[in-house]
Amino acid sequence: MSFKLSRRAFAASAALVPVACTTPRSATSLGAPMAAAEQTIVNPLIKNRADAQIFRHDDGFYYMTGSVPEYDRLVLRRARTIAGLTDAEERVLWRHQETGPMSGFLWAPELHLVDGRWIVYFAAGPSGGGEDVFRIRTYAVVCDSSDPMSGNWSVLGEFKGPWDSFNLDSTIFYHNGTRYFAWAQREPGIETNSNIYIAPMASPLTLAAAPARLSVPELDWEIRGFKVNEAQAILQRNGRLFMTYSASATDDRYVLGLLTADADANIMDPAAWTKSPQPVFQTSVATSVYGPGHNSFTVDENGHDMLVYHGRDYKEIEGDPLFNPDRHTRVQRLYYDANGVPEFGVPVGNGPLPDRYAAPDRAGIFLAHQGQMLMAGAAPLPNTQFRAWPQQGGAIRLSPILLRDRHLVAQEDGSVTIGVAQRAGADMFRRVAGPQDGTVRIESLAFPGKALARSGSGIALADVGSGNTVWTVD
Repeated sequence: MSFKLSRRAFAASAALVPVACTTPRSATSLGAPMAAAEQTIVNPLIKNRADAQIFRHDDGFYYMTGSVPEYDRLVLRRARTIAGLTDAEERVLWRHQETGPMSGFLWAPELHLVDGRWIVYFAAGPSGGGEDVFRIRTYAVVCDSSDPMSGNWSVLGEFKGPWDSFNLDSTIFYHNGTRYFAWAQREPGIETNSNIYIAPMASPLTLAAAPARLSVPELDWEIRGFKVNEAQAILQRNGRLFMTYSASATDDRYVLGLLTADADANIMDPAAWTKSPQPVFQTSVATSVYGPGHNSFTVDENGHDMLVYHGRDYKEIEGDPLFNPDRHTRVQRLYYDANGVPEFGVPVGNGPLPDRYAAPDRAGIFLAHQGQMLMAGAAPLPNTQFRAWPQQGGAIRLSPILLRDRHLVAQEDGSVTIGVAQRAGADMFRRVAGPQDGTVRIESLAFPGKALARSGSGIALADVGSGNTVWTVD
């Protein structure tokens, strides 16, 4: 099928999930081959899957669904680890119908367990071509089994929203004992493509109260290409509710914004929510990830919060970006600042997930860099993230995520620089267990007995026995 209108253009003309970075490696496993349960996450996690939702269920499995490039079916896969999702078998749960309102595109599925039944919410439109295929509404299919991978799926019905208008990206979250529905919709009388709404639920497809409009695209970064707020996801942490959402066109201008409310506030009061003045996650030319968005949250195997999202490897797109297949599912560690607010950093780029190396005895001091200068100190999150590229014999090359083609290089005089090694092996290191649980040393292979050490505010090689050669992997 070939269509000239995007869903954005059509809407314009009409005018929670449980909460995924590499599984932290234990000190005893550093430099040794990983066991199956300690598989390394490599981005992109799953190619050609947009609008990704990943969550860990209490059966011990990670479940993943998302939009397929053909927009013609609902799919699901599961694995015991996040990394295992890459090669996990994918089951088709349901295909679009031959005729009617669900015969065209299927968008942005989400799997939820509601009152003991597995339900997939998704947006769909009719087939036939022209503007009508973007008459997008929200529907649900339900499983007749406790196992969503083996049961039979059938249509449950249509979400009964407050208006019969373009709506999509539905999700569920629970707060203070109440189940809420959150979604994006075009509200008649407001000249935007979509706004964000929440309301308590009466049933899987009906609301128990009038909705609250939480956000309308109005800031410069929310209206690039189209006036969009959509794809909301909830994270409840540190006494607050954080709601991410996606904004602007789905090319390299696609970004994440953040709404924040106190956990004890009346979340149906729009005034209880504060909008981030700038996007919290956006395109990074340095790491070559473009248009990151439509996220969800999960936790890794050790309980660390993880950000799940899609993004492309390149900027230039031929035709409508919604029909470009190369939005890949990606994951990375989600960190928090001293005030308990999420720090998203930048999309970390392709390859194994990066780590942070912290001084175990000095809070806030990390192995970091400013440009091509290494340092030990406080720095923005992306400047403290280093990717370990595996080499033969358990060796690694350490590369800053912002300098993808450069590595840490040990010099004859004991200094350590960022660049390209002129001496064979000068950029080779090995991580070995430190003297305390959870600590490591990063030993030079070119200079045996030497390891990366904090030297004032700088980084240099020092004898392995020195206390300042010990790092905590964060």
